[in-house]
Amino acid sequence: MCWNNGKLKVTENGRYLQHADGTPFFWLGDTAWLLLKRTTREQALTYLRDRSNKGYNVIQIMLVHDLETENAYGRVPFRDHDLDQPDAGRTAEYTSYWSYADEVIGMAEREGLYVALVPVWGSVVQHYGVEAKAAERYGEWLGNRYKDCPNVIWLNGGDIHGSDHTEVWLHLGRAIRKAAPEHLMTFHPFGRTGSSAWFHNEAWLDFNMFQSGHRSYDQMEKDKPDTLVGEDNWRFVQTDWAKVPAKPTIDGEPSYEDIPHGLHFLDAPSWTADDVRRYAYWAVFAGAFGHTYGHNAVMQFHTEGRGVGAYGCTRSWTGALDDDGAKQMVHLKHLILSRPYVERMPDTAAICGDPGYRYDRLFVNLGTSYLMAYTYTGRTITLRLGLFSGKRAAVWWFNPRTGESESAGEVDNAGTHEFVPPAVSAPVTDWVLVLDDADQGFAAPGLPLSR
Repeated sequence: MCWNNGKLKVTENGRYLQHADGTPFFWLGDTAWLLLKRTTREQALTYLRDRSNKGYNVIQIMLVHDLETENAYGRVPFRDHDLDQPDAGRTAEYTSYWSYADEVIGMAEREGLYVALVPVWGSVVQHYGVEAKAAERYGEWLGNRYKDCPNVIWLNGGDIHGSDHTEVWLHLGRAIRKAAPEHLMTFHPFGRTGSSAWFHNEAWLDFNMFQSGHRSYDQMEKDKPDTLVGEDNWRFVQTDWAKVPAKPTIDGEPSYEDIPHGLHFLDAPSWTADDVRRYAYWAVFAGAFGHTYGHNAVMQFHTEGRGVGAYGCTRSWTGALDDDGAKQMVHLKHLILSRPYVERMPDTAAICGDPGYRYDRLFVNLGTSYLMAYTYTGRTITLRLGLFSGKRAAVWWFNPRTGESESAGEVDNAGTHEFVPPAVSAPVTDWVLVLDDADQGFAAPGLPLSR
């Protein structure tokens, strides 16, 4: 189990996460917002085992989505809608809301999964006018309840601007940190915003999280007040990398698979596996320390018996578990961990000419002994070599759709070189070019790091 490697902490360079013993940690998250609200024990275990088997290691969950709706066992989180009165009791005949939450967190631990917990969704704070002192007491109660769980990470906030009810989030974050100092924490913001805009210098914020959101380029062009383009999620990473002090950053909510562009436009196209894969590679190659995937049906645990769910969902979550995007995310984790991790840095100096616009943009990561370049459109990649060690470079093509690699020989690690991706008959032909110092003897990209 990963708990044997010690607690999670930020790497010395302030960019990534690792365990206390130095083992790299690549966050591969899945969005399970309504897990505690809509599943039974058996269903929760089915979901957690599926995600663990698919290589995920973090599950993002709302502890409290609203104050009135009962969970699958007919329980609500608080008595009288009061954060000072959590319903936490348990007897042989009675399972409370919070004792069920305890069970699910324990299940996740046994499956080797971290749970990234949102204490209370932002809409609850807005609707009920939660006071800062009440949030502080609730945060202290939460922190003490789960401080000994090795698999807990905190997502303060919950789809809300940090400028709304700021004192609530400050008191909540500080209280949890005081009670549970060993747990990492961030802030889950509103769409097309990031935590660094409000809380970058807060002591309780260990890493930044942004929500690139669900809007397309066309939809963003009509939304003039926004300064960052949602589909260009790599721009959020660049913004966070420019902050001082350095803190890791991640896209905690990009466009979900099988959800309409813009969420509320039910006649719009739905995001596909190709789209969610692109979001993941763009963010990580721009410098994010991992990525969170989401699926429309799974995040809300929709069943056909519910009719039409949020955002036009009609599919059962159990059937959506095996959608292509969900299965392909693990290939990115395997790729990144197959080369030295902490030294990985985004790089543009290696790119000859214009990096490209929108879908055609090229991304490069550079280590001391390797280079990786991602193209979503299968464009020819022209690079300046000699930026990593070795006189000869081993050339690989890594397929993000399958996780397979193929060798393309060696080239001199000097001068300028043009690399043409393999031809495939797919609507989207994204590829990762991997160049290694040939003397290092790395295994094929995607296989465990070895020399």
